[in-house]
Amino acid sequence: MKKVQFEQLVIHDYEEKTFHLPVHSHTYYELVYIRKGKGIHLLNSSRLPYKRGDIFIISPEDKHYFEIAESTHFTFIKFTDDYFSGHKIYYQADAFISLTPENIMRNKLLKEVKLKMDEPCISILKNTIENIVAYNCRKDIAQSPLMFYQILSIFGLIKEAAAKLNIRIDNGQPEKEELISYIHQHIYEPSLIQIKSIAVHFAISPTYFSDYFKKKFGISYRDYINSYRTKLIEKRLSVPSLTMKEIANEFGFSDVSHLNRSFKKNNGVNPSAFKKSVSK
Repeated sequence: MKKVQFEQLVIHDYEEKTFHLPVHSHTYYELVYIRKGKGIHLLNSSRLPYKRGDIFIISPEDKHYFEIAESTHFTFIKFTDDYFSGHKIYYQADAFISLTPENIMRNKLLKEVKLKMDEPCISILKNTIENIVAYNCRKDIAQSPLMFYQILSIFGLIKEAAAKLNIRIDNGQPEKEELISYIHQHIYEPSLIQIKSIAVHFAISPTYFSDYFKKKFGISYRDYINSYRTKLIEKRLSVPSLTMKEIANEFGFSDVSHLNRSFKKNNGVNPSAFKKSVSK
């Protein structure tokens, strides 16, 4: 079962004796705070006991479920990718490209252990959750700077808790060589070099990936892909025995017409004309 959410930010706060959903995943990110109660949180392959004051992070690729042993009061903070990207004016974007809240929540090690906090962090987290729940009565909470900073402060507490567990969450950026190697390896598989796919592979937010790539390489991701693919196609066109259909199939184009349009857009001439020019 996959739950879908289109709103940028949704807050739910309630108590229940039996969890209302089966094992499920989301299209959004979710912070789950335990205000009271006990039980087991099944998160992917982990079984994590929970009690009052615990917090869990769930990202879109995760599957989870709560086995409630004692009536549990949950607070769910649910947000989509564009919630944080829509608030760039409130923080320095460059500083967050490698450490966005979304990247923190995709960290697999943080899903295999319980986050442990001590005072005053325990009280700060509790008060912050109460503030968020209280403010949830307002309209347009997704646009509220106050709500945004409250949620952002939770990620500050998560960072501190992770540091005490010796879990690094500041290395979300792939190395340049690793990223280029991945692109070159999968250039013949269009679905694997889509931003959403490459972002999942390197655990970096799709929202920030394009900014990160351009900052690192001085060229947009789309332009790099188009340029590299075009150069490879040029080499194939210089091989007399290869047909247009074979080249189109190799690079994942739907048909020769698709290849023609793409090549002409990037090279200014169609593949047939280019093939004739190199065969002279």
